Order: sequence, then C-alpha cells, then structure tokens
Amino acid sequence: MRKTIFTTGEHYHIFNRGVDKREIFSDVKDYERFLLSMNLLNDQNDGAMIEWRDFSKNNSKTTFEDFLKLSFRKKTKLVEIVAYCLNPNHYHFILEQISERGIEKFMHKIGTSHTKHYNDKFERNGSLFQGPYKAIMIDSDEYLLYLSAYVNNNNFIHGYNAKKRKDWEYSSLLEYLGKRNNEMVKKNIILDQFRNIDGYKKFMNDNSIYMKNKKELQRYLIEK
Repeated sequence: MRKTIFTTGEHYHIFNRGVDKREIFSDVKDYERFLLSMNLLNDQNDGAMIEWRDFSKNNSKTTFEDFLKLSFRKKTKLVEIVAYCLNPNHYHFILEQISERGIEKFMHKIGTSHTKHYNDKFERNGSLFQGPYKAIMIDSDEYLLYLSAYVNNNNFIHGYNAKKRKDWEYSSLLEYLGKRNNEMVKKNIILDQFRNIDGYKKFMNDNSIYMKNKKELQRYLIEK
C-alpha cells in the first residue's frame, strides 16, 4: 500500500526503474512513445493514444502538434510536468498535482501503457517496473530548485551520454536552456526565480552532482 498521500497543489518527486534494473527503453522509438504517452495520457479522459494512432494512420502529412490542436481543446490535465528525465533503465519526474488523484491516475496510465507496449514488443509477460513508483512531497522552494537541477541533469549524473548531455532529447533540459519549446513542461515556476536562463544553467551545473551526495537530502533522491 502506498504511504504517500498526494495533495492537490503540491509538488512531488517521482522515480521508478526497470525490474532487476533492466532497460525500460530499448531504442529511440521507446523513448518517443513514452514522451507521447506523457502528453496524451495527462488527461481526465481516456482514449487519446488510440485516437492519435488512428489519426496518424489516416493523415500521414500532419504533425502531432496539428493533432493536439484539433483534438484537445477541452483537455483537462491531471498534473503539471515541471521536469523529467528518461534514462535507459529508470525515469524521474517532478509533478504538481492539479486535480484530485491526478498523480495516481497519471502514473497508472503511463505505467500500464508503457508496460503493455514493451511486453508486446518483446513478446514477454509480467511486470516491467521494480514495484510501485516511489514518490515524495517536495516541501520547500529550495528543494524544488535543487531537484529540478538534479532531474534535468540526471542523464549526465548517471554517466549516460556524458559527452552529449546538452543534446539529450529525453529530458526537460533543452526546455530549460531555451533550446526547445515544449508546452508539456511547466518550467516557469523554476526559471522565474532566476534573472535569465544562464543563471539557471549555472545553478544547475553547480548543484546537480553536489545534491546527489548531500547527506541531508538523501531521502529526496529516492533511488536506492
């Protein structure tokens, strides 16, 4: 039974990894589909993934952005995604709950969707993730800032793609650095606390690795 009780209006650090630390993203298509599910399944209503699948088959020249404009004028989000990072065998989110049971519903949707996709792809059965996702409330602005740095830089911190961390497409890092515009990410709550993007970039680079080793913040990392 989950110990965390999610409160609307609060921020939470969410983490999960593959069972036995196995990879949960095997190729680019897995990452892209998970990002798609983060967008489409963040809705009180169901059926968006199937709608997109059918739409894309019948409208090969239109983009995903075109589909969103046509289909989601009345979309009611479950959560705000403040930051995220998808790594080969685990993921991190910073989420703000904005509707009743929003985080619970969102995480159930994307976990079920990705497990089904992965199991169908590799003709396997059973759990993909190492038990229920871990979650902890972020109880101060200071911790929210540090965690944003940790999550945005998480791919580099773990040594994945270390030489090309600025080009890592499967995190919110590029949104925060102003190199990609994705309305899925609510970055202003972090960036508004800095004079400019360069100020946040310096803060992030100075603190992301430091935070991982800071003893008093161990409970916020929730990875062990």
